[in-house]
Amino acid sequence: MNNIILTGFMGTGKTTIGRILAERLNRPFIDTDDYITAQVGKTIPQIFADSGEVGFRALEAQAARDLAAQQGLVISTGGGMLVNDVNRQILGASGLLVCLVARTEVIAGRLAHDTNRPLASNWQVIYEARRAVYASMPHQIDTSDLPPHTLTEQIITLWQQST
Repeated sequence: MNNIILTGFMGTGKTTIGRILAERLNRPFIDTDDYITAQVGKTIPQIFADSGEVGFRALEAQAARDLAAQQGLVISTGGGMLVNDVNRQILGASGLLVCLVARTEVIAGRLAHDTNRPLASNWQVIYEARRAVYASMPHQIDTSDLPPHTLTEQIITLWQQST
């Protein structure tokens, strides 16, 4: 029960901060999208094309169960993974759950040239649909203005206070 799980909307810095955090704490880093692609041998866009969003969300649910059973990880989830209550409960029970947030104009800038996110073209609608779930998470860190290393130290402090 000592994982650190980073969640939040696409473009909030989950993978960037997760990698730095894992290196800083000398822990394995798992990006759930990378984990899923390694499990099925397809890219996220291929999974969406072949199985749709429903198929992808089923793979996310399996990844949540697999990763929650492990300890000592830094996990970066896909932006929609923990919108699912069961996934959120499973992973949240395995450690500290931190939701990264950013102002919408910051997200827009970060997503402007990203072509590897199947849902990025419609991000504003998706963001509005998920916003209440993100807001309900007890630990939130705004990544809009601070550099990743500073944000990493904030997460480490939060983690130390929670253990």
